[in-house]
Amino acid sequence: MGEVVDAQRRDCAISVLGGPTTVIDIAGRRIVLDPTFDPPGPHDYLDKLTGPAVNADALGQVDVVLVSHDQHPDNLDNAGRRLAETAPLIVTNPGAAGRFGPPAVGLQPWQSYYLPGGPGRIAAQAVPAVHGPADGMRDMEGHVNCEVTGFVLYGPKLPTIYLSGDNASMSAVGEIADRIGEIDIAVLFAGAATVPAKERGRPLTLTSARAAAAAEVLGVKVVIPAHVDGWAHFSEGPADVAAAFDQAGIKRVLRTAPHGEWIDLTFD
Repeated sequence: MGEVVDAQRRDCAISVLGGPTTVIDIAGRRIVLDPTFDPPGPHDYLDKLTGPAVNADALGQVDVVLVSHDQHPDNLDNAGRRLAETAPLIVTNPGAAGRFGPPAVGLQPWQSYYLPGGPGRIAAQAVPAVHGPADGMRDMEGHVNCEVTGFVLYGPKLPTIYLSGDNASMSAVGEIADRIGEIDIAVLFAGAATVPAKERGRPLTLTSARAAAAAEVLGVKVVIPAHVDGWAHFSEGPADVAAAFDQAGIKRVLRTAPHGEWIDLTFD
């Protein structure tokens, strides 16, 4: 049994609480990605199967909330929105930042923002994400499904951490590998989310096989899968991810823990 997330900070650790919701302790900050803390039940057209492993009030002070997108309840639900709106800073895509208002900062792809607080320098950089197939129906701004951003966290003497958000595109992954270079740790949303009414039921996020391919393209040392369970519209789960990484010969990079338990990360 590992250590469960509470208000006590870790030096460098990540925990998936369920669905996409991920806590990252790094550089003296506590960062929460895509907060979802509602109980199970219907959420618009989606069905939540399990609640979070750790409640929002157990996290203590959160320094930064990263929101890949604000328009789907499996990535930002009611309780998650309340957590985000009480944080000192939200970093997200420009459209979502406009809907949140201050203190949200909206980043275009490749823009970076230094995160306040903590003893060391760390920045969040927005990177491309495509929430569906390459030929998917695009809105007026050119986004498939809706505007989504991924993030890269980086700083002096820190591991570089890629947070995929709801991305299904290997082209986006390739562009990140080309522009960013070495990625140490990747949190990949890999549940192959499908909604029958959208894109003919084709995956809107990474499949397990594509997650393994993404890990190879990025050359990552550690992959932590997220957004692979807890919702009825995920068509693949943790066992599929493990099998795909094994088939690719890179199962050694997978790191998992029960939801709400820390994965401590060491780095040179």
